[in-house]
Amino acid sequence: MSQSAHHRFTYADYLRRERETGLKHEFLDGQVFAMTGGTPEHARLIAALMVAVAPRLKPGCRLFSADLKIRIPETGLATYPDGAVVCGELEHPSDDELAVTNPTVLFEVLSPQHRRPGTEAYDRGEKWAHYRRLASLRAYVLVDPPTTQLECFGRSDVRDTFTRRRATAGDALAIPGLDGALEVDALFAQRL
Repeated sequence: MSQSAHHRFTYADYLRRERETGLKHEFLDGQVFAMTGGTPEHARLIAALMVAVAPRLKPGCRLFSADLKIRIPETGLATYPDGAVVCGELEHPSDDELAVTNPTVLFEVLSPQHRRPGTEAYDRGEKWAHYRRLASLRAYVLVDPPTTQLECFGRSDVRDTFTRRRATAGDALAIPGLDGALEVDALFAQRL
């Protein structure tokens, strides 16, 4: 993410900026960050992920693209994950009817460090620290193109912790909140 301003914004300023520009931005602690565009391979993987997840939705759950804004009330982060599943009614913060606060599963497709420096570290670190504060979240899934692997942090019922599981070529990975497993080979089958 790249900083787009050097002063502090209110959340209302942030919303106004998004409406005026038509561009997606991330918001945290009064700072607004432009969301950078992805590569063709990044876009292809997001599309393949959506195709793979759609038939695995449980009744009452819906799949959303990267246009769905997620807001974490406890930390104030507003961001656009690469994909999201929401089960049940959409819940919105009082100050943003376009944001959702109750995702069940969140997906991020990692970008190689040389293409978008810092984004993988951010998705694995600071952004994950925000996401795990969401009480509704059952799983956080990372798609890692360089290693051809899926990584899932699934919420455990024991002490409300998350357990990390990985799957590589030839494997499938069950995702809490979904029916069935995602096959690694199916996601990476048509690399550009």
